[in-house]
Amino acid sequence: MTARRKNLLSGILFGLGLVAFIDETIFHQLLHWHHFYDKETTNIGLVSDGLFHAFSWFATIGGLFLFADLRRRESLNVMRWTGGVLAGAGAFQLYDGTVQHKLMGLHQIRYVENVYIYDWIWNVTAVLMLLSGVYFILREKRKQAG
Repeated sequence: MTARRKNLLSGILFGLGLVAFIDETIFHQLLHWHHFYDKETTNIGLVSDGLFHAFSWFATIGGLFLFADLRRRESLNVMRWTGGVLAGAGAFQLYDGTVQHKLMGLHQIRYVENVYIYDWIWNVTAVLMLLSGVYFILREKRKQAG
């Protein structure tokens, strides 16, 4: 794998894991707004949260191992890596907000009457992160080409 691809993959994995960890910690554990899977008992919801938490940490750790390797080889490209972090975080959050929340109905952000307000904030934030990440990635690519 080339250093450019490894920078991007490392950033994507780290961003995906980081935003999943933040979601799990804030919305699942601290605020108790939902579980990863809310269509069963609380016990099943807690098990699903544990699996989701494990997934987020595997992605984060995988991204950090790649990051450490890039630093060791003196191949870290901070702009490309940062673009990967933002793109990975945004893509995961957009997937969560559209596929898991709406299409699959695994859970909602919050169980209130006007959930669409939360949905808009969640998904607009995701799109902004994703577009910012793509911007950094394309900017780095133009910089390398020029």
